[in-house]
Amino acid sequence: MFIGVDHGTTGIRFSSPEGEFRISREEAREFDVEMLARLSPLDRIRMVAVTYSMGDNFSEILPIGTVTNRGLVSQEGAGKHIGGGTRVFDAIAQSGIPAVVVPGLHRSSPTDPRFRVYSHQASPEKVGIAYEVHQALGDDFVVADVSSNTVTILVSGGRITGAIDACIFAPGLLQGALDVDAIRRVDRGECSANDAFQHAGVNYHLPGAERIPALSLFAAMEIAALRVLNPEAKPALAGTLSPQVAPEVERLLGIPVTVFDEWCASRGLWKIARDVVSGKQDILGIRVRR
Repeated sequence: MFIGVDHGTTGIRFSSPEGEFRISREEAREFDVEMLARLSPLDRIRMVAVTYSMGDNFSEILPIGTVTNRGLVSQEGAGKHIGGGTRVFDAIAQSGIPAVVVPGLHRSSPTDPRFRVYSHQASPEKVGIAYEVHQALGDDFVVADVSSNTVTILVSGGRITGAIDACIFAPGLLQGALDVDAIRRVDRGECSANDAFQHAGVNYHLPGAERIPALSLFAAMEIAALRVLNPEAKPALAGTLSPQVAPEVERLLGIPVTVFDEWCASRGLWKIARDVVSGKQDILGIRVRR
C-alpha cells in the first residue's frame, strides 16, 4: 500500500489506492500515525510520500530521515503556521514506516534557470498535482491549482519547466501578491509582510459576486503566460475551486481545459511513493535519492 500526504493551506489530505481522508490543520495537531490505518493496516504500508510547507532547503526526493529542519530553510516566511503539519511530519518520521519527502520548487530545483529570479516557485504538494495530471494528460501540460491561493506549474517533455508561486501573480481566495497598498501598510508597521500575504486574496478585496470571475481571469492569465514556453501544453485546473472557475477559464483561453479536484495532490503523491518503490530514478525531472 502507498500513501500520499498533501500538506495544504487549510487542511491535510491523505490518499491511497483504496481511499482518502482529510483533517484540518488544527485537527492535525492531535495526529497519531495510527490514523493511517483508515487507509491501510500499518504493516502493509510500503511507502508514504510526504510534503511539508515550502520544502525549500532540498531539491531531490529524499528518505524522510535524511532531511534537515523538515526540509525548510526557515519556518518563517509566507505561509500559515499552525503546527498540525509539523505534527504529521514528525509522527510519520518517528513511526518507522518507509517514507520519502518531496521538495518544493525553488532556486536549486532543476527548472528553467530563468525562473530562479524568484527564490520560490511552488510548494511540494504542487509536484504531487503535476504528477497526477501527468498520468492523465501526458508530457506537456500546464496546471493551475486554485483554492486558498493560486499556483501554476508547467511541464514540458515530461519535466517540470517552472512555476508561478502564490505570492507573485494570481490571487486565491485568501492569499496573494503584495500590491502597492499592502507594501505601504507593511512599511507603516501596520502588519507583517506575511500577514499582508495572508489577506491579499479576493475574499478581502472584492464583493462576493466578483470573486470567482477574478480568480478565473488570473488563473487563465497564468496558464496563458506559461504556455509562452510551450504552446502545445494542455491546460488543466486543480484545487477546491477548479469546478467553479473552469467555465470562464476555458472561455478566456478558447481551448478545452481538464478539471481535477482537491484530491489531485494527495493522489499524485501516493503514485510518487509507488513509483519510488518501483525504482524510478526521477519524478518529472526531480531526482530520487535512496
